[in-house]
Amino acid sequence: MSDNKSENLSPAGASMLNRRDFLKHSSSAFGGMALAGLLANDGLLGSPIRPEIEPARPFAPRKTHFPARAKQVLVIYCTGAVSHVDTFDFKPELIKRHDTPLPGVGNTFQGENGNLIRPISQFKARGQCGKMTSDLLPELGSLADDVAYIHSLTSKTNTHGPGETYMSTGFILEGFPSMGAWTTYALGTENEDLPAFVSIPDPRGNPQASINNWSNAFLPAQFQGTPFSASKKIRHLFPPDKFSGRADSDGRELLKRINERHLKKYPGDSELAARIAGYELAARMQMSIPEVTDLANEPASILKQYGADDTKNKNRADFARNCILARRLLEKGVRFVQLFNGSYAMGEGVGNWDGHKQIKAQYPGHAHILDQPAAALVRDLKTRGLLDDVLVVWCTEFGRMPTFQKGASGRDHNPFGFTAWLAGAGVNAPFTYGATDEFGWKAEKDILSLHDFHATILHLLGLDHERLSFYHNGIERRLTDVHGHVVNEVIA
Repeated sequence: MSDNKSENLSPAGASMLNRRDFLKHSSSAFGGMALAGLLANDGLLGSPIRPEIEPARPFAPRKTHFPARAKQVLVIYCTGAVSHVDTFDFKPELIKRHDTPLPGVGNTFQGENGNLIRPISQFKARGQCGKMTSDLLPELGSLADDVAYIHSLTSKTNTHGPGETYMSTGFILEGFPSMGAWTTYALGTENEDLPAFVSIPDPRGNPQASINNWSNAFLPAQFQGTPFSASKKIRHLFPPDKFSGRADSDGRELLKRINERHLKKYPGDSELAARIAGYELAARMQMSIPEVTDLANEPASILKQYGADDTKNKNRADFARNCILARRLLEKGVRFVQLFNGSYAMGEGVGNWDGHKQIKAQYPGHAHILDQPAAALVRDLKTRGLLDDVLVVWCTEFGRMPTFQKGASGRDHNPFGFTAWLAGAGVNAPFTYGATDEFGWKAEKDILSLHDFHATILHLLGLDHERLSFYHNGIERRLTDVHGHVVNEVIA
């Protein structure tokens, strides 16, 4: 046999190996397979790691990929796209060039741009670090020493619904799991008498993307967020009033015995076990939820600290009570709490931060509802030692233009550069990462995608975003899709 492979062709022109080549290539292949196996065993290939979920205890605490810096997450989500140039992203040039054209920009989302407009409130240095933040949100600004600001986020959309969905799920399209669902799928929770993932919509109504923000999508149903409120009862939690307490408890005990007997008939049926576990959690919630949602035993000083005693502004008082509820849930060990500020139920810009038309008239009212309660929540978590374990994420779907819209007194949507911030467990603070240009229009330094943002949040929880996946429709799906890198600079 010749050793020249290029001459060993079949009549169809396909290359054929001689015995020596076959042995040589086989040894390389087997060696590669062995190396791949060793690397996989050592966790060095980046292969997916499936959480080991016990069907009868789907919320039991689970191991992280590596040591975690944070154990729980609080997301404070402001709907409507908060203007970064009016809150946390100080731009002296925007003040200097007030009422002049923005070079090189014509139309944006809702039409032609007008001139550059200075921030609607003064900026001042806050904290020992001297971070410049707006008088619009002075209480949140006063937290500057505990905060890592990220000024270079970008989005793929300039529309609110898809923008919210993108921030919460990593995808613009619907049908993908939210951050909270991924987190609880991976880690379970520390309190199996309460949901692992709780979402607290604004008292005025849902965000525009509604349940997409707390959806489990194709993850198991038990990892969907459970909507809570300090001012509204949870639907279908309690039996009808005509049922006595004794009848209800006896009925639940009987149902438990029937379920256990049924489960013995189908050993190994994980879906049945998970469904029964969900029913049992619902029963336990009848005891645990009234305790955690009843704020009657909160001291008057705490109600005042949060602004929950505000008798003149019901929206502010109700949001403040939701902030207290968020703290109580975190105290009880709930893994992921998502707290919304702003709703589209009252109309565009009225109940949310969508300031297209009259931003100077709208924003102070929104700020009054958000500022004291949200800042008090973070301070309270710190005072109680909870920030040692809780990662706080403040975010919105995208930013707003440094110009006013032509013919209006508000700012258009801006996905090219905006601000979010982190505080609490594992966060390098005080710190500022990334930057927009001199006007606050486009991110130009250390530009980040939302996949990078999500990868960093997961990393702080001890999760490798490239290895946390779920096999769905032939694809290994991730929160970060096939993108994302960890922003190590914001990690302490």
